[in-house]
Amino acid sequence: MSLECKHRGSLSSDPRVRRAPGIDRVTLTYDKDTMMCWFYLKKDAVLEMHSHGESQNGIVISGRINFLKGDGEVLELKAGDAYYFASNDPHGSKVLEDTELLECFSPAREDYKD
Repeated sequence: MSLECKHRGSLSSDPRVRRAPGIDRVTLTYDKDTMMCWFYLKKDAVLEMHSHGESQNGIVISGRINFLKGDGEVLELKAGDAYYFASNDPHGSKVLEDTELLECFSPAREDYKD
């Protein structure tokens, strides 16, 4: 597989990578401009406030999660809710129940190519 482009992904066979305690990622597809990842999050997992150069948008597939934005706003999200973080927009999360997310990044995150 080239690290420049991944045309096909599978939740059943692609590796689950630990992002943080209770947070696993599967990188599904990407090219230099965009990337799609699936996240499995366990209840009570916390992702500390962080930012990155890539813009990020996603949708909650199942479960409930709170995203905390750098300005203090809390996005209380449940299955079917979508969200967006601009490039370098600080954000973190607190998982309220087991949750699955589908997220896209633009451009692709080099650190998520596996």
